[in-house]
Amino acid sequence: MIKNYIKIAWRNMLRNKVNSLINISGLAIGIASVMLILFYVHDEMSYDKFLKNSDHIFQVNLTANLEGNQGSTTAAGPNSQVNAPNANEFTTGNTPPPVGNALVTEFPEVEAAVRIYRPGEILVRNENGSQIGNFFTEKNLIAVDSNFLQVFSYGVKEGNPVTCLQELNSLAITERAAKKYFGDQNPIGKILLLGDSGTAFTVTAILNNLPVQSSIQFEMLAPISSYPMVKRFSWSWVWLQVNTYVKLKDNVAVDQTAIQKMEAKFPAMVKKYGAAGFRRIGKPIDSLLAKGGKWDLHLQPITTVHLHAMAMGTDARQTNLGNIRDIYIFSIVALFIIILACVNFINLSTARAGIRAREVGIRKVLGSVKAQLIKQFLAEAMLYSIISTLFAFLLVFLLIDPFNAVAGKSLALDMVFKDNIWIYITGLTLLTGLLSGSYPAFYLTSFKPILVLKGLKFFKSGIGNLFVRNGLVVFQFAISTALIVCTIVVYRQLKFAQQKDLGFNKNNVLVISSSTRLGSQQNAFREEILRIPGVSNASYSTAIPTIDNFSDGYVPEPGPGDQNIDPEIGLSSYMVDESFIPVLHMQVTKGRNFSKEFNDSASVILNETAAREIGWKDPVGMYLQYPGNSQRFRVIGVIKDFNVESVRNMVAPFALFHLTSKTYGSDYPYTSVSIQSGNLKGIISKIEDKWKSFAAATPFDYSFLDEKVGAMYRAERRMGSVFLIFTFLSIFIACLGLFGLATYTAERRTKEVSVRKVLGASAQGLALLLSKDFLKLTFIAAFIAFPV
Repeated sequence: MIKNYIKIAWRNMLRNKVNSLINISGLAIGIASVMLILFYVHDEMSYDKFLKNSDHIFQVNLTANLEGNQGSTTAAGPNSQVNAPNANEFTTGNTPPPVGNALVTEFPEVEAAVRIYRPGEILVRNENGSQIGNFFTEKNLIAVDSNFLQVFSYGVKEGNPVTCLQELNSLAITERAAKKYFGDQNPIGKILLLGDSGTAFTVTAILNNLPVQSSIQFEMLAPISSYPMVKRFSWSWVWLQVNTYVKLKDNVAVDQTAIQKMEAKFPAMVKKYGAAGFRRIGKPIDSLLAKGGKWDLHLQPITTVHLHAMAMGTDARQTNLGNIRDIYIFSIVALFIIILACVNFINLSTARAGIRAREVGIRKVLGSVKAQLIKQFLAEAMLYSIISTLFAFLLVFLLIDPFNAVAGKSLALDMVFKDNIWIYITGLTLLTGLLSGSYPAFYLTSFKPILVLKGLKFFKSGIGNLFVRNGLVVFQFAISTALIVCTIVVYRQLKFAQQKDLGFNKNNVLVISSSTRLGSQQNAFREEILRIPGVSNASYSTAIPTIDNFSDGYVPEPGPGDQNIDPEIGLSSYMVDESFIPVLHMQVTKGRNFSKEFNDSASVILNETAAREIGWKDPVGMYLQYPGNSQRFRVIGVIKDFNVESVRNMVAPFALFHLTSKTYGSDYPYTSVSIQSGNLKGIISKIEDKWKSFAAATPFDYSFLDEKVGAMYRAERRMGSVFLIFTFLSIFIACLGLFGLATYTAERRTKEVSVRKVLGASAQGLALLLSKDFLKLTFIAAFIAFPV
């Protein structure tokens, strides 16, 4: 019987070639789109699952509020990257250095803890690195505790994962890094010189190249004990410069209830181990909690970090992060697209009901029961679905490379055979067949044979059938229109971000990183490049917009007549020279800029937000105290607000200190050079020549500030492009179905068209006549979609 169903279905497909082509094309494009989205979603959700016992590994997160309900939060530590560093409360994936050891000591459930410290870009040379050109800037080195490779089961090709990081200045590198630094030689036991000082590190292990699906990415591992900065703050419970991970014992339950019970004991641990650290910064933990503050630790499964870290203040240098929002959006889009394809099939099937009605009538007269006829039509829909799936595989094969280029992925068709994805695709095929075939099957089998064979009106409700078909067309175009609107909004937001006045000039600003490699010759280098034609100005600073900042609490001193002054304000800040504001074309709205004519080591310039939140009547001339070292700073100016982060984030209170203030320990590695448009290549070449004359044995690393600003919106641009692709496909599918309906309508009205032409109707008038009903439906769809 099944063979007979398939044979009849095949004959019907061949008999109605145009209809069949439209159905197969729509379903194939819909299934291919869903397959691509399925591959994308699977790839995003598979991060870190390759790790052994990944379900027992957790990232430690922190929810903090150092001011309670009385003021702004102070974010602690240089380069601290939190989602809203001056908001009253923030959550971050960065933690203080002592957290891991406290968890191991206090909780028997914790088998091990690992810390990760990211020192940033670092100069790396071979042992014979004195040779010019034999050096690299390494951006993917992380410092870790010695048990890192025991907690994280990254494959070790050569070396002992237990002991390779126990010795001071030992180094584990990936195969890719080994090839980069040593070529075909065996690097085990060889020396690499790290940092500007050229500290010798010995290679003790070679690791397999990391999978793309690792939320922690690196090329080199160094012992965290080799970085004195971490040891210096080993007492601190507010220096948020490390990421902490814990591995729970195998026999410990890791369900949500068990983890919550464990987290309920964390506040007592913080009080016990962090009390001395909080007293040291003048914020006793009991007083902090009493006024509504918090310092709460939480555990997050590592398998969820990739998709959920963007919602927190995870270290900005971790670029290999996704967003769960994208998963939800693309999953909904996939659902809409497959529904659109099924709606096409339903519409075309019901539109041709009159042709199939006689077939149904004869079959019923000859003894076929309704159940058999339903199976026949479902079999036909299923055959369409299977054939469409085969064509969908061909489309995916052709489109997967362009899709990877747009989505920034490395997906492959063989993913079908990984993690039982083929089961989902099989289910998708069956579901598509059932969705597209169910309504036509029950509708077509409801005809009364006697009415059909007598040629009488056989539809149960002609108006009802037309209403359903038109309703489905409206539904299709409402979805397509909504996707169009969403795509327009995404691109308008990106355009807004690119064109918005950020409060500083991002164009034609060359940024040279790691200027500390110039040593004591920084000023001499600056004077030399200022002599280059086309160089307008140059500035040194501890950071630049989009890259790093220092955040801490400052105490404003009230002036005469000032009331309701904020008792403490959290300020993000840079230390800069007097050329920083001119180079970036920032606007001083009150007071003055730093100047060589004054001793500005105790001066500060605030942005408008900071001045407004403090509440001074006139901020110029007022004073801020820094409890960290009891420094007192006089406000000499106010600058227009500028965006140091994405325009998604509100402008936070910000301060500029002069480099001579040394208000916090930090190098000033960034040189910002304002250059004139025109011969950029020639100017950069001359700047590089000057660099080589001062620091020949170090690389000349540079970028443009507008590129760094644009990089903040890379994820949005990528999502917008992917969204555009699937929006186009949804429109194409909807139009394909509409084309089929219009073609069928034109075929049915051939005689009417002929008569109208004989009576003098124009081609334009006939086109409008045949199109107006469908145009009405698309306008109705737009009317529904726009407000949604």
